[in-house]
Amino acid sequence: MNDEKPPRRRRLPLRAFAAASTVALALLCCTGGTAAFFLTELGGGSAEQMTPMSVECTGDFQVNVSGKMPRMADYGDSQLRNAARIIGTGQQMKVPPRGWVVAVATAMQESGLRNLANRTVRDSRDLPNEGVGADHDSVGLFQQRASWGSARQRMTPEYAAKKFYEKLVAIRGWEQLPLTVAAQRVQVSAFPDAYAKHETVAAQIVDALAGGAARTALVSGREVCDAASGKEVAASGWTAPIAGRVGSGYRTSQRPGHDGVDIAAGKGTAIHSAASGRVLVSKCDPDNSGRESCDVDGYPGKGGCGWFVDILHSGGIITRYCHMVTRPQVQEGQRVAAGEVIGKVGSSGNSSGPHLHFEVHEDGDRSSRGATDPVPFMRSRGAPLKAGK
Repeated sequence: MNDEKPPRRRRLPLRAFAAASTVALALLCCTGGTAAFFLTELGGGSAEQMTPMSVECTGDFQVNVSGKMPRMADYGDSQLRNAARIIGTGQQMKVPPRGWVVAVATAMQESGLRNLANRTVRDSRDLPNEGVGADHDSVGLFQQRASWGSARQRMTPEYAAKKFYEKLVAIRGWEQLPLTVAAQRVQVSAFPDAYAKHETVAAQIVDALAGGAARTALVSGREVCDAASGKEVAASGWTAPIAGRVGSGYRTSQRPGHDGVDIAAGKGTAIHSAASGRVLVSKCDPDNSGRESCDVDGYPGKGGCGWFVDILHSGGIITRYCHMVTRPQVQEGQRVAAGEVIGKVGSSGNSSGPHLHFEVHEDGDRSSRGATDPVPFMRSRGAPLKAGK
């Protein structure tokens, strides 16, 4: 398998998750060395960013609401204690960990994980609170309105979480839905795309408070740590794109310009989107001669990704999938769910045999400067890539 070069110069259309998304676009050079493609406000600004925590998936997900809270950027003790009460309620109701992530992310958007009173709701003012909101008659962690219960009930975190979960689990197929879709169907918000930006940090909070629970996937009816692959999606919302083993690694001494990993698989193997998101690119990458010749097998030194797809996920994460055997099964601008089939393994472009070249980019940067090692990244999401040999 030979080095893949990033896509050659091109301008690409972008449709952001949020209507007010800001896009800064520059040309992406074929060498990946100088130019960049940046996407901002696509899944959270700096206020939502946190350093990924190293939390092992212990299998013991019980939350100690009254215990010491971990230290996290942007969220204090009382906010994390509210998150713990949300998670604890989900545990008592036997809601799977994916539901905890959805609920915590929703409360992050609605209240910043603060139990808010409302100056227009008279009987909420005298109740213990962590701030005052002013949205209609909404109160509490989820900013629930009067139809959800009395002010006292809605400002009791366990009651508010219980009502949220009851509506969530009543949605058919909620676990397979993108987080923002599932949350919106419960909340019916005026800003339906806003929840997605909190997914990454919500998963980190669940991991920190519940023993790595966001890294579990439902396998044969039970939650299993670090096993998300293909259609089995972890509570974090991530899954390994294929089940093959990693051969050539990320930026090795032999291949310092290799911005991803090569995952071995037979030609025609289904490739799954690693998380829900929006397709940025779906096309044939020209070879070194400038020709678009992706419908035939490539060879070392040919150049280009062949048929490839780039997908934008919450938190400004971008994943890339190269060398597909035929035109991808998704189109630019299309929303995809985690685990959705986006194409099939092939050997088009700069390739010496069938495999998936898989990249992960951070900060909305599609250039080499935004690339990060997919192996630890995917492991932290509970969707580890299998080690080679």
